Amino acid sequence: MDITAIMGNNERRKERILVRITLSLALIPAAILIIIFSYVAINGMSAINPDFLLSPPHMLVEGGIFPQIIGSLCLACVCLLFAVPLGVCSAIYLAEYAPENKLTSAIRFLVECLAGIPSIVIGLFGLILLVHYMHFGVSLLSGGLSLGFMILPWTIRASEEALRSVPRSLREASLALGATKLQTVREVVLRNAFPGMITGVLLGLGKALGETAVVLLTAGSGLESFLPRSIFDPVGSLPVYIYMVSTQGRHSSTAFSKASGASFVLLTMFLIVTVSALILRNRYIRKIM
Repeated sequence: MDITAIMGNNERRKERILVRITLSLALIPAAILIIIFSYVAINGMSAINPDFLLSPPHMLVEGGIFPQIIGSLCLACVCLLFAVPLGVCSAIYLAEYAPENKLTSAIRFLVECLAGIPSIVIGLFGLILLVHYMHFGVSLLSGGLSLGFMILPWTIRASEEALRSVPRSLREASLALGATKLQTVREVVLRNAFPGMITGVLLGLGKALGETAVVLLTAGSGLESFLPRSIFDPVGSLPVYIYMVSTQGRHSSTAFSKASGASFVLLTMFLIVTVSALILRNRYIRKIM
């Protein structure tokens, strides 16, 4: 047999082995998600019923999680209303207007450092600045803004990368047709970068929905049995509720079931939001193509 053919067969065999190995590694994250979701569902389904979903908590392991569901959604809304406009505007400046100098490099470095700050430190900062110094109190506003501090760097970096991925030829064509820089950014760059920016917002939203330390220090105890009537009211949240029930009632089978049920609801909420956003993103991609 020709030596070239033998070497070619060896290379193809190595490539097949490499493909199988990388496929196995790629399946691991999906398997982990399925295992976690299945475990939480199996242990929490016994607690899922209309009373659990539609009633407030009582005496730690009694009652339901309705205020916590609404509270988590309210915190996410305040967080996104603060972080998304600020993050997108910052990304537009960094990607489209900022000159490449030491100041711009320093801004990017500080944004990346902010992304790595432990959440408990951000929670402590929110407690000192928002709760005490600005007198917002332990409230929906303090919790939402603190979560906004945490997801802001994710929004900036993801939005900037999405903006930079738009081909320069589209910008040049728009400018050549007489559009201003602002019109080009608004009508061409943002429209094409929108799907990637949605992905970044989703990553931040997932981080905000599951955060415990920040919310515990700034928003409420997690066991509130009432709905917030204003942004200055304390608010319950599912992650803090899960933490409180799991730690204070850890020797109770009822507490474990309640915590698992609340975890299942939290995962379901995130999956619904994620799938809905991905569907909207894919529709938007098909619309602009």
